[in-house]
Amino acid sequence: MFFNDTKSFKRIVSISAAAVCMLSSLNVAPTSYLEADAANKVLSAFEITKEMKVGWNLGNTLDAYAQKPDPKDPEKSIPLDSAGLETETCWKNPKATQELFNAIKAKGFNTVRIPTTWFQHLDSQNNIDPAWLARVHEVVDYAINNDMYVILNVHHEEGWINRPDLATAYDDIKPKLMKLWEQIATEFKDYDQHLIFECMNEPRAEGTDHEWWSATPVAEADVINKLEADFVKLIRGMDGDYAKTRLLMLPGYVASSDKTFLNQIVLPENDDYLAVSIHAYTPYNFTMNTKIDEGAYHDTFTAEFSNDLAYNLQNFRDMFVNKGIPVVIGEMGTSNFGNTQARVDWTTQYFTTTKKYGIPCVLWDNNIESDPDSPGECHGYINRVTGEWLQSSLPIINKMMEIMNDDTIVWGSEGKMPEYEHQDLSQGKAYLSTPTEIDVAKADVYKNTTPGEPEVTWDDMKGKEVAIKYTGDTPVLAVSDKDYKGWKEMSPYTIDEKNGIAYYLVDNAVPQIWEGELSNIKHMQARTNAVTNIEKIVFLDAPDVDIDVPIDKTKKYSIEFGTTDRTGTLVMTIEGKAGTDLNGCVGFNGNGWEKVEWEATVGSNGTVKVEVPMSNFPASVDAAEIQIWLGAEDVDLAGFEVVAAQPVTDPVTDPVTDPVTDPVTDPVTDPATDDPTAHDALLDGDANSDGFVDMADVVMVMQATLNPAKYGVNGTSEDRITRDGEIAADVDGNDGLTANDALVIQRFTLQLITSLSRK
Repeated sequence: MFFNDTKSFKRIVSISAAAVCMLSSLNVAPTSYLEADAANKVLSAFEITKEMKVGWNLGNTLDAYAQKPDPKDPEKSIPLDSAGLETETCWKNPKATQELFNAIKAKGFNTVRIPTTWFQHLDSQNNIDPAWLARVHEVVDYAINNDMYVILNVHHEEGWINRPDLATAYDDIKPKLMKLWEQIATEFKDYDQHLIFECMNEPRAEGTDHEWWSATPVAEADVINKLEADFVKLIRGMDGDYAKTRLLMLPGYVASSDKTFLNQIVLPENDDYLAVSIHAYTPYNFTMNTKIDEGAYHDTFTAEFSNDLAYNLQNFRDMFVNKGIPVVIGEMGTSNFGNTQARVDWTTQYFTTTKKYGIPCVLWDNNIESDPDSPGECHGYINRVTGEWLQSSLPIINKMMEIMNDDTIVWGSEGKMPEYEHQDLSQGKAYLSTPTEIDVAKADVYKNTTPGEPEVTWDDMKGKEVAIKYTGDTPVLAVSDKDYKGWKEMSPYTIDEKNGIAYYLVDNAVPQIWEGELSNIKHMQARTNAVTNIEKIVFLDAPDVDIDVPIDKTKKYSIEFGTTDRTGTLVMTIEGKAGTDLNGCVGFNGNGWEKVEWEATVGSNGTVKVEVPMSNFPASVDAAEIQIWLGAEDVDLAGFEVVAAQPVTDPVTDPVTDPVTDPVTDPVTDPATDDPTAHDALLDGDANSDGFVDMADVVMVMQATLNPAKYGVNGTSEDRITRDGEIAADVDGNDGLTANDALVIQRFTLQLITSLSRK
């Protein structure tokens, strides 16, 4: 039972904090747990991950830590000199309870990850505060009492693990990390395989320009690998019946799901109880990213997103599970953008696939249902006081459990890669025989791909597969026409890891992804996402296999606008099914490949006009490519034109030039008053007139511009923008409210620009 008034809650057992510390020092697991354990057999690593099934994170609780107060919101931080038991609630979350864990178990979860911060609970000799260790022990037992699996880690270890100089800090980190884990392992030495240790959370070079991403953070990866080897050696050498068979989770750099980082993981040899720990909020543009100009989109789980998800999950299978190495996705989830059905669609593919691969997933929950200031961090699923599941996310939870309980989806049934017979490379026709290094860092000079010569034809490809022998990052294979346009890419359908050969079933894939006549294909190139050394590329006879190739439904249109004045606007007219939501980009070769992204909705008349300011295109660029992503199968580009910029008139300074004023259509004047300063008091960017400029204003502008019939000044919705809001939000320097105003306001909220102005 749950109680809203926590002060009225009566514990069955009530003991003092001192007594808790005394019990903790005895290192004793719950009696019922130990009695049951006597009959347990020792499980293999894959048997453990199968029993883990599906998990839940106790986020922003024991992983909370004291930090410098935030001057913008002091209540969100606690002082640096305060790091006792009260840190459990410093994120404004309630303390964990047995009742909460009972509700998690009752819903069908069999694993709980307990992220825990330790560094501010250590004395000068790195001894853990007994009271803190006792509290962690108590929370672990909440799960153990329910026969659940528990993942215990070190989390938010700021300044000593996560640090700018991580690449050179091995000697400094090792003694502290080993002493910390020695104490934790000793505390729980009598706990059986239900307790899992995760060495670190997201180890990274905090505060650097490559904290979250770099193509080759090799030095940092080496330090992480060495520390984790030390961790494994420490745990295996300790006392306890389960020291040798406890599952240990090891993350790579920042626990990234990206293949570049996964390739850098080196696991200690001859240990059968190790699992790779991965955090996979993927694809990020759907699950968490809020930056529209970077490709963020949440309304629909698109085919493009589906392909990205399939690619990443398959990498986990191919790189580890297929080789006998378990994987645990320790953090995953989608932020609540009010897009429930899209999240359910994502969940369906995610959990169906990971169940078939035999990979347990642990849902991230930070107890935040919604937050206009940080919409990408809304991962709340359960009311931690009442135990009730939140209606905004309950359909996601129900879909997870539906899949886990579906006997037709068999756990681990696709954990092994299919095996195919291939011709020997010596029997094929060589296409590229000169060893070539390609590097993503050299994309601006086209050195991230192999040469486009010699030319190829569809006749060269029919009935063939392409084999690429390589070292480094796995390449993708692309085809294009004589002008290197119509570029289409494919991933390998299988990889011979032992010999370093990737195979691409071009005979199957190309007809599905190529647009237009196959006879127009003239170039074939390998491209890298990092650094790849290509030894050779060979055409082989295709094996007789039936492979499903994800189809890219993107529509692409080449356009030319010559030396048109860059003060105008590119206007694209798109026709198709009314009500179709669209997004896409206008891409061009500037400093490498660049793109300007857009969103739109087809109107009731079957047409929508998309506007992109010509100022986005450098004067040296005279051509571009219009791409339609979402909704492409239901629409076509009807035409485009570059509209010259109109002279700017201002009825205040030049009233003669604008004799007709209208409170709806005129963006500057308002005939309701003769006062030319009537709107001066409006806050620039405040579209919803609430006195603040934040992401809520961005959303309102996007709604008003993409669906004016509903959210415009004369729209039908009660949430439509007001006339004052429309005037206040017109901050991009152009006359009238457009989606570009939303981008400008978003940049302001992210502190990428320091001011807004309607001047």
